[in-house]
Amino acid sequence: MSSMAIETAGLVKTFGDNRAVDGIDLTVPAGTVYGVLGPNGAGKTTAVKMLATLLRPDGGEAHVFGHDVVREADAVRSRVSLTGQYASVDEDLTGLENLILLGRLTGHSKQAARGRAGQLLEAFGLTEAAARQVKNYSGGMRRRIDIAASILNTPDLLFLDEPTTGLDPRSRNQVWDIVRAVVGHGTTVLLTTQYLDEADQLAARIAVIDRGKVIAEGTKGELKASVGAGSVHVRLREAAQREEAARLLGAVLDAQVQLEPDPVALTARVGADGAGGADGGQGDGGAAAQASRALAELARAGITVDNFALGQPSLDEVFLALTGTDAAHQPPKTDATDATDLKEEATA
Repeated sequence: MSSMAIETAGLVKTFGDNRAVDGIDLTVPAGTVYGVLGPNGAGKTTAVKMLATLLRPDGGEAHVFGHDVVREADAVRSRVSLTGQYASVDEDLTGLENLILLGRLTGHSKQAARGRAGQLLEAFGLTEAAARQVKNYSGGMRRRIDIAASILNTPDLLFLDEPTTGLDPRSRNQVWDIVRAVVGHGTTVLLTTQYLDEADQLAARIAVIDRGKVIAEGTKGELKASVGAGSVHVRLREAAQREEAARLLGAVLDAQVQLEPDPVALTARVGADGAGGADGGQGDGGAAAQASRALAELARAGITVDNFALGQPSLDEVFLALTGTDAAHQPPKTDATDATDLKEEATA
């Protein structure tokens, strides 16, 4: 087995005038979780479909465990499995019937398919729901049965395309535990997500994609360090003072200030290269000095601060800095985006 699960160079996919994937280069080590972050319409799902041989690239090249996704598509398909954004199992069948059916379709004998289905239902906490139709499952249960279906035959590479979208926190944690267990058995996982905490919890390395391009790549620590030595988190006593506080922080720190959903809270990055005043780029010590000056300036302006903290940037702040989009408040997919998705499906 190649030490690299995925290698792409200049990967391109267009739909009419829309360049959905615009020259993506990726290198994904085997046996890891690799996260792909990006706002709606960034090209994440299109890239996954090309790697899974569901779409043919219009340019560049991609290899999965050394196999070309175009010239050796059958070899790639024998090594991978894909769980998309929506459940692909038959909702009119029970959980057990779905797994037995898929087991038979993938070459298992009737007895072996039933045995494997029982193992997966138990492992995923679905034994009690085995005889219920999937249409009566909760959202979290549907995602679990969908992932179970994806690993009936343990794949070398599992694509998980936004697997926890719309799930409650408890169900998301259950899916995360499943992903960790899958990787623990040697499967590589390529995870696309819009949840920053999901990437933070699971991924060894992360690529940030925007407008079809990889705009940043690295470990969580490397990505956080790329946007600054730290972040100043301020909580004011009076919401009416937030606009003036934001203006002062921006001037003192020479940095973009983010207004938090909490009406008395705001955040600013410090210590980024080329920003943050005289001490910008000088590490944690410089960041602390900048933060101290900012606090003093707020006090001189008569702005009361109830809480003031300096910490490492969050992945959410990294995402905002790199894409200009707040991951927690992205707009829903537009009709144009939905039309592109439909066109992808038709092409596949």
